[in-house]
This record gives sequence, C-alpha cells and structure tokens, in this order.
Amino acid sequence: MYADLHIHTTASDGSDTPTEVVQKALRIGLSAIAISDHDTLEGINEAKKAAKNFNIEVLSGVEVNTFFQGSEIHILGYLIDPEHDEFVTKLKELQDDRLTRIRKMVDKLRDLDIYIDLDRVLELSTGGSIGRPHIAQALVESGYVATLQEAFVNYIGAGKPAFVPREKLTPEEAIGLITKAEGVPVLAHPGHSKIDNYILKFITAGLKGLEVWHRNHTSLMVNHYEKLAKKYNLIPTGGSDYHGTRHDTCNVLGGAVAPYESVQALKKAAGFK
Repeated sequence: MYADLHIHTTASDGSDTPTEVVQKALRIGLSAIAISDHDTLEGINEAKKAAKNFNIEVLSGVEVNTFFQGSEIHILGYLIDPEHDEFVTKLKELQDDRLTRIRKMVDKLRDLDIYIDLDRVLELSTGGSIGRPHIAQALVESGYVATLQEAFVNYIGAGKPAFVPREKLTPEEAIGLITKAEGVPVLAHPGHSKIDNYILKFITAGLKGLEVWHRNHTSLMVNHYEKLAKKYNLIPTGGSDYHGTRHDTCNVLGGAVAPYESVQALKKAAGFK
C-alpha cells in the first residue's frame, strides 16, 4: 500500500482538477493521496467528494511557502481542518501577498521589454492560488520562452532578473501556524532546500516530519534523509510533487510515493484515532 502525499491541483499551480487527480490515483492503485496546494486548502473538499465511494483515502494538506536566508523553504502541513478559521484567514493573507508579488514580477518583466498581460496570468490561475508557474505559462503563450522551465531559468527563478522574493513568512512561523491548526508540519523536499544544518532549529519550532521520498531526490538523498528522519524521530513522508501533465517536471502522479505507514504516523501525530 502506497501514498502520494505531495500533489498540486488547479486550486494552485497544478493542471489537473482535484477530481481528475483522484481518478488518476485510482487508476494507478494508490491507497492514499494528499492534496497539498500552495497556500490554499480549496481543492480538498472536491477531492474528498470525488473519492467518497472508492477505496482511496484523501488527506488534507497544504504547502506553505516561506523565506529563509535568501531562499524559499516549503513547509507541508497535513490533516489541517479545511474550515479552521484562523488558518484559512492566514492563507488568504498569503494569497494576497502572492498577487502583490506577481504584479511586481510582471512589472520587472516589462522593464526587460517582455510584455505579458496581468489579466491573462490571473486567468491562467483559474481563480486558485496564483504563482510563478502562471507567469511561466503566459511567457510560453507569448512566445518569449519555449518551456515553463526556460521561463524559470531565464527570468523568474531565484536570482533571475524578474524574480521577487517572498518575505512574508519564516519556516518557524509556518510550523507554528500549522501546529496551532492541529496539523502536522513536514519539511518539503529537503534535498532541494539544502538546509540540513537547520533541521534541529525547525524541530525546536515544532517540525514533525521530513519529506524523504520526492521526485527530485536521488537514491543517495533518500538514504540520507531516511537516516535523518530516524535520528531525529521525524515522520518520513513522500510524494511526487505532481503538478499535472502540462508541466515540464513533476508531471507523473505516483512518481515518488511513501509507504502507507507514513499516513498512519501522520494520523497518530495529529491525534486521529
């Protein structure tokens, strides 16, 4: 029994609806999935409704984007109540911050003589949590780049000419918010973040898990983070970071999975019986 605990939908920057994700997960035989969109819980209820009469479990999840020492660090939160008022209010603030950031990046692109329409970027977000992939899609549509990845490499990736950092939230603050909402905070794709020296700092803040299995983790990374999770008594989790087949990378649902024991451990940490 396996679970894909890192999945994005059209509620943020994925290209599949929550219903389509559930249907695909059923076809490949997953036992559980977690909808973990960026800074929003909007896709969870639809996914749970789609899974209602089938033998698949849908966990509530969210991926909170934070800023730490010049880099974006992502914190996954599992089993948060989608109706938790304080947490939902905070997510709304983060989404407003996202829109401000996108406006600034569109302005920076204009300074580079690259003209994309902000309204079109908003349309591409389909009313969900807006992000850089939507700018990338607009750049592809307008012919400035050939792929989404090229947009990041040339213009909107960290340190690139049109990049605008997010400085709204620290990892410790995100961990605290998730914990207060009775969720389970997990450090996402640590092999990408490269902040091993600060894991103890985050554990002190309340971190409960480590994403061991990820689409972009090598076998050496997996082995390393399995050992770290065991050493610090963290829940090992994992997932494909699926964004849909329209994306250049992270486009295979189930491309990385966690054993069902991870689901059980998350439930126990959240106080589920």
